[in-house]
Amino acid sequence: MFNRLMPKEGKFFVLFNQHADILVDASKELVNLFNDLTNTERYMSSIKDYEKRADRLTYETVDLLHKTFITPLDRDDMLKLITNMDDIADLMEDVAETVSLYDVTITTDEAKQLAAISVTCCERVRTAVHLLDNMKNASDMLKISSEIERLESDGDRVLRSAMSKLFREEENVKNLIKYKAIYELLESITDKCEDVANIIQGIVVENA
Repeated sequence: MFNRLMPKEGKFFVLFNQHADILVDASKELVNLFNDLTNTERYMSSIKDYEKRADRLTYETVDLLHKTFITPLDRDDMLKLITNMDDIADLMEDVAETVSLYDVTITTDEAKQLAAISVTCCERVRTAVHLLDNMKNASDMLKISSEIERLESDGDRVLRSAMSKLFREEENVKNLIKYKAIYELLESITDKCEDVANIIQGIVVENA
């Protein structure tokens, strides 16, 4: 009985790392999607599969949190971390579903830019998460978090430029609605990555 209450530190970090790896893989499929809209359904199916795997890891982490008496980090911080990471996977699925639902067949440079920024953000999230098991990595995690914040600002700038161009040049109202929704969803991925970065910063401040 007592053994079941002992901390399972390694297991938590393994779950976080696996989830972060999935985010990177899914984000790369998002880039592939916008580079090849003739195969939307294939990429959407792949992204949905990644999202389901991320959901299972999130459920397993939450379940483990409930069962573990002593956790390696603050319980609430760990819950916020995994749920916000899972939100990133959900948003990527939302993007793919929106592209499919709206039958988008022509890509734009702005969509490609936002997707590329999402990949870089997810890669930075993965790097930071993989460092979480050792607070000797505190300075590196804070540096990466700052990089994610800068990337989120880049995403904001691309979104503003994309919206401005869209409303100036797009005469087809249906296309305007489609691309506006897609741009906003893509940018929200970087927003959520920044939320994860902020959580990691808080964990570092509390534990380093």
